[in-house]
Amino acid sequence: MKAFFHLLGAGRIAALICCGVLAVAALILKFAVPGYSFSALVCLCLIGIILFYTLFPLVGLKFPAFAKAVQTAVTVILAVGVLVVGITEGIIIHASFGNPEEPVDYVVVLGAKVNRDGPSVSLWDRICAAYTYLDEHPNVTAVLSGGQGTDEPITEAECMYRELVNLGIDPQRLWMEEDATSTWENLNFSLDLIEEKTGERPQKLGVLSSEYHLYRASRFAKACGVEFVGIPAKTSRLSQKINHFMREVAGVWHYILLGGNYD
Repeated sequence: MKAFFHLLGAGRIAALICCGVLAVAALILKFAVPGYSFSALVCLCLIGIILFYTLFPLVGLKFPAFAKAVQTAVTVILAVGVLVVGITEGIIIHASFGNPEEPVDYVVVLGAKVNRDGPSVSLWDRICAAYTYLDEHPNVTAVLSGGQGTDEPITEAECMYRELVNLGIDPQRLWMEEDATSTWENLNFSLDLIEEKTGERPQKLGVLSSEYHLYRASRFAKACGVEFVGIPAKTSRLSQKINHFMREVAGVWHYILLGGNYD
């Protein structure tokens, strides 16, 4: 055992301890904190990277040429991955500010999780942002879009409607779209509803969602053939903001790789 620790060295032992801490964090994020599974996945990825650079050099003691080639290849792949993630995150952050000063006639408020005891944190953030926006723009009509998941007591649209009416928004300004189960459906179904009620499809559409989600929402709006006006709902919980901004990188690439064919 003493020889084993000597072979590892103090640096490798510290790295293994770090991996243990990350493993505990991953378990907590996955099973004890709802909504943070992506952060748990990031922890697991970090564990894999640390273990590779900590233990793989031991292979080089016996197969130096092979170990060097593999380590170089992995390093290049990681560098490219970090670059891609960094650029994507930069685009997401840039889009997160939106352009709420741009005038629109209609704004689609995208739904989020409804808990048994009321709106989730994300949905409350969007409701509060919608109230502020509608209060400041009295001539705008809002389409509240969101269906009902199997674990939700009511539709997301109904939940937003109730809370906004309670806050003092005129019910006549709130149209409910209660069938959508994805961002693609949110925008398409909302545009259909506007056309059904007014006889015409708008050329420009305000979309209110969590700030980290605005870039991907803009891609969906473009696919729907409308000019996108982003209205950010600031995420109030810092830990949630960090988790969701990281997770959104995967969401953007999911969209890109699928080519936007969500219908």
